[in-house]
Amino acid sequence: MSFWRKEVIEFALDRETQAHIEEQRAWILREPANAKPYYHLAQLYRVAFKQDEALGLLLEAVRLDPAFAEAHASLAEVYVLRDDLPAAWRHARLAEAQGEPRVVEMLTRHGANQ
Repeated sequence: MSFWRKEVIEFALDRETQAHIEEQRAWILREPANAKPYYHLAQLYRVAFKQDEALGLLLEAVRLDPAFAEAHASLAEVYVLRDDLPAAWRHARLAEAQGEPRVVEMLTRHGANQ
């Protein structure tokens, strides 16, 4: 890995990601009943390869807002990666029912058994 990539670019990205993580945590403290900061923080954790933390945050987001289509879609994607197709399909269908069909389409296209 080059000096520029490792020492400059990755360092800057890590700092930027950490700043966004802190913003979402502060939002959660201000509005603990708002599903959106949990969803946004989960997306940041997914990018940072913290899948367990992301899963917990997404589950909290849909607990707070059962009609949160994007959170259900993200949960379906996480469950696909965990090879839990029943859970993936459940959340994909919930996302689809709220107007977000992309995960159902992906699962169908790739022949994932229901």
